[in-house]
Amino acid sequence: MIAAMAPSGHDPIAKFMRWLEDARHLRIPNYEAMALATAARSGKISVRFVLLKGIDKRGFVFFTDARSRKGVELRNNPRASFAHYWQPKGRQVRVEGRVEEVTPAEADAYWATRPRQSKLAASASHQSAGLRSRAELLAQFAGLTRKFKGREVPRPPCWTGFRVRPDSIEFWTHREHRLHDREIYLRRGRGWRRHLLQP
Repeated sequence: MIAAMAPSGHDPIAKFMRWLEDARHLRIPNYEAMALATAARSGKISVRFVLLKGIDKRGFVFFTDARSRKGVELRNNPRASFAHYWQPKGRQVRVEGRVEEVTPAEADAYWATRPRQSKLAASASHQSAGLRSRAELLAQFAGLTRKFKGREVPRPPCWTGFRVRPDSIEFWTHREHRLHDREIYLRRGRGWRRHLLQP
């Protein structure tokens, strides 16, 4: 593996943002969906799709119920990995890093942008908990709809966001004969070191 310091201006987060924008421009369905892997303290791994809802120099943000399996695992073992795959472009990105919760102000700001029905649904659901029947969930949703009629739906304290602060970002591009392009950026202090990988 040959390493080189990433040239000035060659920021992997900026490159990720360009790739994400390309996927959006092509109208790839659910282009912001990412497969997120978390692990319990025991090391048992789980994976599911979530939606990327924020990205900046600090990292990548998604929102969830902190009582969910992923929320509990992230609080107990604050590391995660996720992958995006945009098949029409033949591109994949893998990210690994440390995880932190967003501030209440950040969670409030994003909550304010959500459709009202999504707010009610998030308030009605105790994500990942057992459910006796779908009717029970729908009754809870209907009850909250009545309760907050004509009023703002407040953000539940358990509903929050998590930020993945990347330690590594790998870009994969499909090529003929499975001779794919792979490059990985590893964080070194405030910068990044770029490595090329065999396909």
